[in-house]
Amino acid sequence: MAVGKAMDWREGLDAGDLSSEVLVRASFERMRSLDGQLHAILAMDEDRSLRLAREADTRLRGGERSPMLGLPVVLKDNLHWSGLQVSCGSRIMNGYRAPYDATVVERLVAAGAVPVAKANLDEFAMGSSGEYSAFGPARNPWDTTRVPGGSSSGSVVAVSAGYAPLALGSDTGGSVRLPASFCNVTALRPTYGVLSRYGLTAMASSLDQVGPIGTSAADISLALGVMAGRDPMDSTSADLPGMERLAPLCPRNLKGLRIGLPREYFGEGLEPGVRSLLETALQVFTNQGAEIREVSLPHTRYAIDTYYLLCTSEVSSNLSRFDGIRYGHRAEAGSLPELIAETRNQGLGAEVKRRILLGAFCLSKGYYDAFYSKALKARTLIARDFDTVFKTVDVLATPVSPDTAFPFGAKTDDPLAMYLADAFTVTAPLAGIPCLSMPAGFTAGLPVGIQLIGPAFSDVMLLETAHAFQSLTRHHLDTPPISA
Repeated sequence: MAVGKAMDWREGLDAGDLSSEVLVRASFERMRSLDGQLHAILAMDEDRSLRLAREADTRLRGGERSPMLGLPVVLKDNLHWSGLQVSCGSRIMNGYRAPYDATVVERLVAAGAVPVAKANLDEFAMGSSGEYSAFGPARNPWDTTRVPGGSSSGSVVAVSAGYAPLALGSDTGGSVRLPASFCNVTALRPTYGVLSRYGLTAMASSLDQVGPIGTSAADISLALGVMAGRDPMDSTSADLPGMERLAPLCPRNLKGLRIGLPREYFGEGLEPGVRSLLETALQVFTNQGAEIREVSLPHTRYAIDTYYLLCTSEVSSNLSRFDGIRYGHRAEAGSLPELIAETRNQGLGAEVKRRILLGAFCLSKGYYDAFYSKALKARTLIARDFDTVFKTVDVLATPVSPDTAFPFGAKTDDPLAMYLADAFTVTAPLAGIPCLSMPAGFTAGLPVGIQLIGPAFSDVMLLETAHAFQSLTRHHLDTPPISA
């Protein structure tokens, strides 16, 4: 039996029981009825999407069968889809339209997928809550008084609320996994390089990755299989081993699977309800013959400092391209330096400015060796911790977040508290290894995710392991109570 909405729709499309045009029209109807409350969507081109849907139906009637053919998908609004806006959740991008397709978007469309909307996000993907969009925050469909998580807030909300069965986000330090945990969906951060970054607006280039989001691991496998692989437009891209196992995805035999529990992730600060749900989730694995082992990642205590030193340094470099000269918002000013300064002052939000200034400080003369250089060395130690632990276990299981979705405004006045929300999600990106978040249940009516982390290029194995868990549970099939 299919596990996940995209898989169900895939079967219906292939059998001729569904049409892509009907599914796409239903997506637009759901967006129109719910997005006034959720604010997950920033732009759409309904005519274009319906044209692509009709083309997909023609291919289906001709006998073509492909994993993504005819399926609606939502794109985070830092990905390029030619002709549509790329706002990055920022006013400084005002008026900018994509002149080309991102590689992942190009591959999806070539495979017959139908993009239906561009999704809200924290400005330039900088945020853990979804509150930093210049156009107002997306809202959690499980409780609209609470944050959906960030930065891929709109993409995750779109899947959780049923706008589309699949979406693309981006993940630098947890930006698909944290909102997935808060909104009860599944999201993968692939091994660095598995998905091309060409056409993804850069935030921190050594950390950014496109991340697919779906109801389930089986759903995600459909999209990953058509997007992954080397791209001549991205020199950091790489091929993914085992891609032939993605469609259809089969659940992994859990007997003998060695699951490591890093003690550094289960200390003080982990909310009791979250801990209890993780223990119950782990019991599902052990009931099938998996073995649980406590392990240690001793340099985890340096992860937040290391991540934010490196991330802000790269932000400071990457965002220097937004100056009001070539595209986007341009302020009225006298001299060129005044124009650039005023454009950035008007166009960028407080969190983006904060990170640019922190990064500029870290890279400045006299501080480069004291901060940035040391952070690079700490990153190496964190990566070595993972290399060591994967000699004794196959996969790591950890919390995604210390707690559930928090109320709006709870952490915006304390940037450090907001940054600490990423405590469990930043380590794997520093090592460039794959990880995913999947639903583990509910506490006080709010979703909780469990994170699986694997060695480099074990993406398919991680999805197979998650699929095995989701074949034995139903948390991922629960839908939020929001209604039109």
